[in-house]
Amino acid sequence: MSLVAEAFVSQIAATEPWPENATLYQQLRGEQILLSDNAASLAVQAFLQMCNLPIRVECRANAEYMSPSGKVPFIHVGNQVVSELGPIVQFVKAKLYLQWCDEATVGEITHARYGSPYPWPLNHILAYQKQWEVKRKMKAIGWGNKTLDQVLEDVDQCCQALSQRLGTQHYFFNKQPTELDALVFGHLYTILTTQLTSDELSEKVKNYSNLLAFCRRIEQCYFEDQCKGRLS
Repeated sequence: MSLVAEAFVSQIAATEPWPENATLYQQLRGEQILLSDNAASLAVQAFLQMCNLPIRVECRANAEYMSPSGKVPFIHVGNQVVSELGPIVQFVKAKLYLQWCDEATVGEITHARYGSPYPWPLNHILAYQKQWEVKRKMKAIGWGNKTLDQVLEDVDQCCQALSQRLGTQHYFFNKQPTELDALVFGHLYTILTTQLTSDELSEKVKNYSNLLAFCRRIEQCYFEDQCKGRLS
């Protein structure tokens, strides 16, 4: 295990041994789970797999409200609950934009997924409330007035930087994976395997062959039959 991984594990487990019943909680899969939530969940699962730490995955419709920070996924380890393994900022911004600021995606996908566990009219009320909250945050970080083309360009620049840093290596730092590899995998894999109203976002990632090979490598090494999207 890398020094970075050891530090993260120490933060979660403190002086207690890693329990066999450690649980990761995430939103229900299928029609409800959002792109960013799925990416974060895969990132955490990949990292824990890399550290050889057993984790049981529980899908809950109210996982967002169970989390101490209001964010998913979160893990329950012994007597501790830890949420939000820091995401890659640019990808999170891009996914938030597409989910809640791109009107086509909001109308066809996001509202239906976010509101699916709730009856009418609560499903619509909560979806619009969430959209307002995210738009307010996007405006605060300077993304409120970006066009879709500008967002895609930011994603492409981020992919280019990641591709250059990875090069021909198997992982970003040396021969052993760290949490950075888990985070990158979670976000890239979700972009590549989640159906949106357009393929423009996934096409940006597909332009970088070493990033595609990186995702396939982690999928094959750590997930086997667990990843439902499957990279071709």
